[in-house]
Amino acid sequence: MTCAPMRAAESVSENGPVPAMGESIAQRKRDTAQRCTEVAKRLDRRLLFGMTTSLALQSVPLPADCDLDQLALHAVCSTRDKRIRARNEEVRTHIWRYVTNENVVRINRHVFALDLFHVWAQMAVHVPFESLVVLGDAIVTATAKQSSLANNRDILAVHRDFAACINGLVGFKGRSRCLRALELVVPGADSPKETEERISLLSHGIPQPAVNYTVPDALFDSGFPMTLDMAWPEYKVAVEYDGDHHRTSKTQWRRDREKRARLIGRRWTVFVATAASLADEDARAEFAFNVARELARRGAVFEFRVIAMTIEQLAERRLKESRRRS
Repeated sequence: MTCAPMRAAESVSENGPVPAMGESIAQRKRDTAQRCTEVAKRLDRRLLFGMTTSLALQSVPLPADCDLDQLALHAVCSTRDKRIRARNEEVRTHIWRYVTNENVVRINRHVFALDLFHVWAQMAVHVPFESLVVLGDAIVTATAKQSSLANNRDILAVHRDFAACINGLVGFKGRSRCLRALELVVPGADSPKETEERISLLSHGIPQPAVNYTVPDALFDSGFPMTLDMAWPEYKVAVEYDGDHHRTSKTQWRRDREKRARLIGRRWTVFVATAASLADEDARAEFAFNVARELARRGAVFEFRVIAMTIEQLAERRLKESRRRS
């Protein structure tokens, strides 16, 4: 089983609305670390946290449709006799028999977090299947972006280790869901909404795009390389997901305009997805059709599905293909 060794995380208040990205994640991390530390001091013991608490402590966006109490702190221990027994505490204790020193992350001298790969396995029975895939993408990205968690691995190596770790864990509830979801987890997705859009396109039969694709020899005026959220480079077709900050930040808006104007000049077609593109089945199908038509116009051959597969059907198909290849 491949799991990262114990390491220190770069050190969130009562939970309000689930934050999406950026500063809200950083604030949640600070607030959660403070709450966990206060509880540990009050109980006069070091505490290990998992589930959504570990996600917050390690800068991972929390799934909005999780059935766990996100106002609680979720502690973890390896056996029942190690459970926290304290009344009137905001702590829920969960048994995770796979806890070892190798899959524990030090937050501070009072607080530790379960390794994110194990947290994903824990979460398998607490979120819908699509959210499990979205969370998998987010965990791979968060691990690769934090040097203390990446441990000198690039994002491809993190993704490989993630898959190896999950495959090496046996006997936990939700394992079969994890193995199917693994087929749809890819390295490089920068936001949950990007993952949702990618899944929507795949469900309509569109081929797998390159994720977070760096366009060769395309630079901003600042000298930084231009990347695309999703791309089919052989056909020069791309999809970008624009969240609210693309509209409200002047700097981001100008960068988007500069990038897309330059790429259009190089004969790229760039489709811009927004929350409206994911609003319902009709919106998803219309956006997917427009992308599919442009790909087909440029020579791509695939079977477009007017009625999307369910994500479970998509994952099952991918799993069968993987087994045939192996």
